[in-house]
This record gives sequence, structure tokens and C-alpha cells, in this order.
Amino acid sequence: MSNITFIEHNGEQHSVEIEEGKTLMEIAMNNGIPGVDADCGGECACGTCHVIVNPSWFDKTGNTNNDELQMLDMTPERESSSRLSCQITVTKDMNGMEVRIPEFQM
Repeated sequence: MSNITFIEHNGEQHSVEIEEGKTLMEIAMNNGIPGVDADCGGECACGTCHVIVNPSWFDKTGNTNNDELQMLDMTPERESSSRLSCQITVTKDMNGMEVRIPEFQM
């Protein structure tokens, strides 16, 4: 079984099964991961699905487009490996990936 681990701001970890082809946001929502609000439903229009990818996994998350960069610019807890989880399509190559969920979403 392949897994991705979501780590809440308080350190609590949630390991969930990879669902290839779905977005990381969809997987978080399907598994009730706290802190991923996804207010816009994955349209890259709100920034409430912000995650911080472990830097060693960042290259596996794909490219960031201008819309995502604009949303991330408004995120108070942005880091160099920040992404919007609605913009990350999950693949089997992400087995073992860890992402942190910031304390606050936009």
C-alpha cells in the first residue's frame, strides 16, 4: 500500500492511501484531514488548501502556474516548498511523501 502523510501544525500525523490521478486536496478531503479547508473546491481561487511539501519531495509535485503563485503570495505562512494541494496531481511516485499543513489558511 502506498501512502502520503499529512502533518498538522501541532505535529499530529495522518497517513492516507494514495489515490493516483486525484489531487492532493481531494485525498485530504476524502480522508477528513483537518486544516485543509478547500473553500473553492479545487479551483485555485482561494488558497485554503495550502500545504508545505517536504523539500526532498517538492520536485515530484509538478509545476506551479501563475494562478497558484498569486494565491500563494497572499498566504501568511508561505515557505519555499509551499503548494496548493488542489494543484498537485498524485502519482505512485509520491509514496512516502510528507506534507505539513500550516496553522492558518487564508
